[in-house]
Amino acid sequence: MPLGNIMTYQGKVPDVDPTAFVAPGAHVIGEVSLGGLTTIWYNCVVRGDQEPIHIGARTNLQDGSVVHTSKGIADTWIGENVLIGHGCIIHGCRLEDRAFIGMGSVVLDLSVVEAGGMLAAGSVLTPRKRIPSGQLWGGSPARYMRDLRPEESAIHAEQVEEYVQLGISHTASLK
Repeated sequence: MPLGNIMTYQGKVPDVDPTAFVAPGAHVIGEVSLGGLTTIWYNCVVRGDQEPIHIGARTNLQDGSVVHTSKGIADTWIGENVLIGHGCIIHGCRLEDRAFIGMGSVVLDLSVVEAGGMLAAGSVLTPRKRIPSGQLWGGSPARYMRDLRPEESAIHAEQVEEYVQLGISHTASLK
C-alpha cells in the first residue's frame, strides 16, 4: 500500500499498483503509472504534470531522486527491474529493463539506456545519447568505459530483489 503523497493534477490521477511502495515524503504527481512491487523511496519526486511517466514493475527509485519530462518533447519511460541510485535526475528519457543508474547521475532528454546498460555514479548522460546493452558509461559528459562483466549482471538481479523485499518490509512496518 502506498504511503507517500499521491496527487491528481489537472484531472490526471496517478495509476499506482497496490503492491508498490511510495515512502512517506515522496511525491507522485499527475500522469504517472507505477508497476507492481516498484519502490519510490524517501524524498523522491515523480512529476507527470507535462508528459506521462511510466515506471515498470520491480523498479526502484532511491532516496532524493527526481523524475520529470520535457513538455512537448519527451515523456519518461522506465522499464522493469531498473535500479536508480540516490539523488538522480531522470528527465525525458528511456531506461529499458534492467538498466542501472548510479548515485547522483543525470539522464537527459531523449537519451536511452538500453536493457542491461549501466551509467556510473556521478555521471551525466547528455541529450540524445544511447548506452547500448551490456556497456558501462561514466563521466560528465558520459562516455563508454567498458563492457559489463557477467557477475555484475548477477549482482544487479540480487539488488533488485533486495529493494523489493525492503519495500515490503517498510510497507508492513511503518506506522
